[in-house]
Amino acid sequence: ISLHVLFQELITVVTCDGRIIVGTLVGHDQVQNLILNDAHERVYSDDEDVEKEPLGLYMIRGDNVVLIGEASEWKDDVRCDPLPPIQQQIS
Repeated sequence: ISLHVLFQELITVVTCDGRIIVGTLVGHDQVQNLILNDAHERVYSDDEDVEKEPLGLYMIRGDNVVLIGEASEWKDDVRCDPLPPIQQQIS
C-alpha cells in the first residue's frame, strides 16, 4: 500500500525500539520519514490500562520505522507486555 493512500488518515507506527505511535499522517518522503499530527504514544503494561502520552506534531525517521498501518478503534482497557526492541541483523 502506498503512503499516499494514508495521507490525512489516522495511522499506527511501530518503531525499532518497540514504541507504538498513533497520529494523523501529514507528510512523508521517499525514505519513509513520517510527520504525524496530533500524535500520541500508546504505552502498554501488564498491570495497568493503556497509557496515552501526547506528542503533538511528531516526526519519525524512516530508518526507525518497522510497521505502518491504518489505526482503528482502540480498547483502552487492554493489558499486555510492552513490545521489546527489534534487533536488526545485518550480514
